[in-house]
Amino acid sequence: MVQSVELLVDDAAEDEIRRQWRLLAEAGVPSPAAHHRPHITVAVARQIWPHLDQSLAAQEFHPFPIRLGGLLIFGARHPILVRPVVPTDTLLDLQRRIFTVIAHCPGIPANVRPDTWTPHITLARRLKPHQLAEAVHAVATDRDLPATVVGIRRWDGDQRQEWPISR
Repeated sequence: MVQSVELLVDDAAEDEIRRQWRLLAEAGVPSPAAHHRPHITVAVARQIWPHLDQSLAAQEFHPFPIRLGGLLIFGARHPILVRPVVPTDTLLDLQRRIFTVIAHCPGIPANVRPDTWTPHITLARRLKPHQLAEAVHAVATDRDLPATVVGIRRWDGDQRQEWPISR
C-alpha cells in the first residue's frame, strides 16, 4: 500500500463531491465513497517516515481558496475520472514544500514530483470502457466548483488510518 499527505476541502465542497459519488453509484459506477473522504493528494510514498510528521506540521498553512474544474480522465486501460483542481501559486507552493519534506522516502511515484503533479479529486477509479460515458454523464456540469482547502492530513493506507497535520 501507500502513505500520503492530503489536503482537505471545506464542508460544502466535500458535500458536493459526496453527492457526485452518490450519482456515480446510482449510475452503477463504483466510487471511493465507501472508504474515503474527498481530498487532494499532494505527496505519496510507499512509506512516509513517522518522524517527518513534525516537519510536515511545521509547514506554514492557512486555508486558501481553490476551484475544482470540469472533468478529466486519466489513463486508458483502467480510466480514472477526476475533478481537476485549477493550479494556483499558493497550491503549487504548498505541494512543493510538502514534497521537499518527504522527498527521500521510499517509493515516491514520478507523478507527485513538483512540476509533474496534476492536482485533482478522484471521482471514480478503474472504470471499464463501457462505464466512461455513463460516469461522465452522471456528474458533468458546466461550472467550476469553488472550494477552500481547510486542512492537511496524513493517510496510512496500510493501517487505513488518518490523522491531522494542520487545520
